[in-house]
Amino acid sequence: MKHWSPPSLVVVGAASLILLLVLTIIFIPVGEIKGVVERGLSQQGYVLQAEEFEKAFPLGITVSNALVSDERGVLVKLDTATFRVELLPLLIGKVAFDARARIGEGELSANFQPRTSTISLHAERVRLQDVPLLQIVTGANIRGDLFLDGSFAGRGTALQGDMRMAIGQAELSSIKVSGMPLPDASYRTIRGMFRASAGMGTLESLTFQGDGIYIRLKGTLAMTGPLESAPLNLTIELMPKPDFLEKQKLIFMVLAKYMKSPGSYRIPVTGTLMNPAIR
Repeated sequence: MKHWSPPSLVVVGAASLILLLVLTIIFIPVGEIKGVVERGLSQQGYVLQAEEFEKAFPLGITVSNALVSDERGVLVKLDTATFRVELLPLLIGKVAFDARARIGEGELSANFQPRTSTISLHAERVRLQDVPLLQIVTGANIRGDLFLDGSFAGRGTALQGDMRMAIGQAELSSIKVSGMPLPDASYRTIRGMFRASAGMGTLESLTFQGDGIYIRLKGTLAMTGPLESAPLNLTIELMPKPDFLEKQKLIFMVLAKYMKSPGSYRIPVTGTLMNPAIR
């Protein structure tokens, strides 16, 4: 009787897993897979519409002209998106998922490993005006080119990781937080770093270098529950130059109670990520 060694068992197990996934992709109709995805999103309150939904070689799905919406309207528009089970990790008995999408001239990519709850994210040349969710959440006109790079691992209080963000040639106007208006401005650069540790997210410093104004946003949010309902504890610091302040003096009159010294305003932000509030 033949005895299998541990390495042989790993190879056989990996080969069996690959074969199972290949057969699943080959024999399950695209319509069935689409139905599973649509039902999964529907349970979270979202609706998926896609012009094309087809299999991608070797183990994946591709969608074209996809829209994700809820009762507020369209939240995300994807020109193309491909979701794959990565082949190489399967050879050593691991499961990893890769996602890539194009929004206009911009590209998004993500990798997820379920066993360790590890996710990495990357985005470049994504125009903020092509992301409807931002306009819906903020009610503002937002423009600029986004760069994003980071990774996180773990869940709940074990979550750890960080993310860098940069936005070039940004324009922000008609911004209101819980009805409180903030100044309209153009920004040469917006840069920031976000870190997560022990179930708490820290926005170390998100800086807005603008024409006539400098803004810094920093603080924390709890990350042990659903992200959209994460409690906020943030501070917005505004440092306008005299000529900028004069041009938008009506807004700064409304913000007068937050002035800490001439040319310096500090605004506390609470509430949740999807529903921020100013005290």
